[in-house]
Amino acid sequence: MDRMKGRVALITGAARGIGAATARRFVEEGALVLLTDLLDAEGEALARSLGANARYLHHDVTRAEDWARATETVTTAFGGLNVLVNNAGILAAQTPIEQTEESDFRRVMDVNVVSVFLGMKAAAPAMKASGPGAIINLSSVAGIIGTANTAAYTASKFAVRGLTKSLAMELAEFGIRVNSVHPGYVDTKMIADMIPAEHAEAFRSSASPLGRLARPIEIANMVLFLASEESSYATGSEFIVDGGFTCH
Repeated sequence: MDRMKGRVALITGAARGIGAATARRFVEEGALVLLTDLLDAEGEALARSLGANARYLHHDVTRAEDWARATETVTTAFGGLNVLVNNAGILAAQTPIEQTEESDFRRVMDVNVVSVFLGMKAAAPAMKASGPGAIINLSSVAGIIGTANTAAYTASKFAVRGLTKSLAMELAEFGIRVNSVHPGYVDTKMIADMIPAEHAEAFRSSASPLGRLARPIEIANMVLFLASEESSYATGSEFIVDGGFTCH
């Protein structure tokens, strides 16, 4: 229960879903964690439930000033920063390219890509000062394979994969490893809201060769592995957790 003992982490999009599961696992393994999100009631409740080793901060990941405040908060509260988990993200409507609004495309890129850039830029000085560390960027199977009618989302997730590789090379000399995690369909509210109720059961059973959706904890366990010293020689790589979805 001490795989993260003494390590300080910042997790975005941590109020629910994969982010919340990751926060729970990190605290269970001894980490000090700053949870950030826009869902204040849920985020604050989760932080309270996790005890003294967790705090919550309202955080718009598309704003550089919010990132500056988040890094200042975590370093002041916990004395440094060893792990950054860029988990916050949004889905996009499935539409053909000619029906995709420019404003929607830009919004997806802001939340899913610009936020990752801003996060790594803001966190890098504190992480360098804190010693060896890890950055885990949540991408998607949509960052591995292309699908029709998802131009914005797919472009954003491929971009996260590219940012990960670039920063892995840039930060290696400082002992900071950078990897991306690529989930398939996960049993979260975001996915539930995307699927019409009448198709939910069929969707779940066809979501992967395993015949089910992933549980958030299954993605969180991969993030935990990459944040811990158990993955000490892994950097610049993609870690796919999709139940075999990309085997098709």
